[in-house]
Amino acid sequence: MTDPDLLLVAVLVFVCAGIVKGLVGLGMPTIGLAALTLASDLHTAMALVLVPAFASNARQALRGGQARTILRRLWPYLIAAVALVPLGATALTRVDMDLLSGLLGLLLVVYAGSALAGWRPVLARRHERWTAPLVGGINGILTGMTGAFLVPCVIYLQAIQLPRDQLIQAMGILFLSATITLGLTLGGNHLLSTDLALLSVLAVIPAFAGMRLGEGLRRRLSEARFRQVLLTALLLVGLYLMARAAWTLV
Repeated sequence: MTDPDLLLVAVLVFVCAGIVKGLVGLGMPTIGLAALTLASDLHTAMALVLVPAFASNARQALRGGQARTILRRLWPYLIAAVALVPLGATALTRVDMDLLSGLLGLLLVVYAGSALAGWRPVLARRHERWTAPLVGGINGILTGMTGAFLVPCVIYLQAIQLPRDQLIQAMGILFLSATITLGLTLGGNHLLSTDLALLSVLAVIPAFAGMRLGEGLRRRLSEARFRQVLLTALLLVGLYLMARAAWTLV
């Protein structure tokens, strides 16, 4: 795909991803990766998502006023999730891209399918000491391999029953930390070119425009209904990516 074509696709993708982020508070990297992977390789998709994800997550992480409480409770999870991103990212230079695209699809299916099914795991507070670094480490490895942050992060944060405002801000803090680490790792592995970095910076404009639209829609539409449609779309995209990877690998 030529650079002008890629730019046009990126603008459309980030407007849509921004709308979703503004409406439901998550999904920009996941939707961006899923859509861009349909039109380019995973390396390119991960590079383009970096700056819009950083900017949107910084905004989310800094709002809410409960960062100290969140960090006091979740620091083992956050440290493990950030520290193991480089380990997962080494797969980008050693593992077949179709396999990683299939893994991204699997993550989307797991997240969307469990949310649509109404699965809400509950984890007792006494188990957080050992589960936090374990699940955080898994999160970091998967983030490095696929650029997606949602799984198992969102499932875990819901399981420990964070209040809604803390949940949203905690996701922002985790996503922001992982985005920074992923960007440094991609640059260190020479997977983030100057051209892609510039396109990623420019992608902030349509992403934030979409976020403004999404925040406006939030006041007019049923968030529950839209979230159901979103999860269904993510499920279908995930199944498509898995099927495409399986077809290529067979």
